[in-house]
Amino acid sequence: MKKILTLHGVNLNMFGKRDPKQYGTVTLQEIDTRLQALGQQLGAAVECFQTNSEAAMCERIHAAFTEGKDAVLINAGAWTHYSYAIRDALDILTCPIVEVHMSNIHAREEFRHHSVFADIVRGQICGFGADSYLLGLRAALSALPE
Repeated sequence: MKKILTLHGVNLNMFGKRDPKQYGTVTLQEIDTRLQALGQQLGAAVECFQTNSEAAMCERIHAAFTEGKDAVLINAGAWTHYSYAIRDALDILTCPIVEVHMSNIHAREEFRHHSVFADIVRGQICGFGADSYLLGLRAALSALPE
């Protein structure tokens, strides 16, 4: 069974309460449940982790390297646009990384158009609400050797 880590960044614990126009009303727990159910269907164990601490996020990424995760999904929230610490931690990983966002970051404020992770991730999926995560899981699994 493939081991997938899903990382949720700053403020994403507020999904379902925060800005429903951009993020809908789905909660983070519902997203995690959907990811784990799809993972099970596809033969993958999906672990989910959320933090509002940049240091904790870097430490979890370091642990993913040590644990030998097969792939990582990340929605770092606002950290996507400026956290070189998280970028450097992700760059340690040797597995595929898929960046996901519920909203279309390219159709929002100018500062959201740039991802400091873009040059090290396998790809980005954005703008499909909670389905961005499910599409990201499928993409990550398809990037793995058979």
